[in-house]
Amino acid sequence: MVGDNVEVGIYPIAKAIALAEEQGLDLVEISPKADPPVCKIIDYKKFLYEQKKREKVMKAKATKVIIKEIRFGPNTDDHDYEFKKKHAEKFLKDGAKLKAYVFFKGRSIVYKDKGEILLLRLAQELEEFGKVEQMPKLEGKRMTMFIAPKTKK
Repeated sequence: MVGDNVEVGIYPIAKAIALAEEQGLDLVEISPKADPPVCKIIDYKKFLYEQKKREKVMKAKATKVIIKEIRFGPNTDDHDYEFKKKHAEKFLKDGAKLKAYVFFKGRSIVYKDKGEILLLRLAQELEEFGKVEQMPKLEGKRMTMFIAPKTKK
C-alpha cells in the first residue's frame, strides 16, 4: 500500500523515511535479505493485524494429526484382540494415526516374540485401512508400532 502521490521506485533510506513521515505512515522493511532491502510505506499496526490474520487462516487450514493408542499384553486373548482390532479399524477410518503397543509387565519380557507376532498380525489384518509407518520396535518394556490411515481418493 504505497501512498497515492509517491512513485514506486528505489529511494535512498533518508528520502524513504522522509516520505513516510510526510504521509504520517511507517517505513516497514518487508524483505531485509534482498539487495537492496525491500521496504514499504504502510500503517505498521494494520500490517501486523493483516499478518496475524494470515497466520490464523494458515493455522486453521493445517491438518491436526490425532494419534490413538491401543494397548495389548503379550498373552492377549483372541476375543480381546478382535475387540481392540475393531476399535483400531474405526480409528483408521476416522483418519487418526494408530499407535499399537504391547506392554511387557514384570517377567513377561520373555515373550517379546509373542508381542511382535501379535503386532504383525494386527498390521496384516488392518492392511486395507492403513499402512505401517513404523514396524514393531522394542523400547524398554514396550514394543511399539505405528499405522497411518490410507488416504481417501
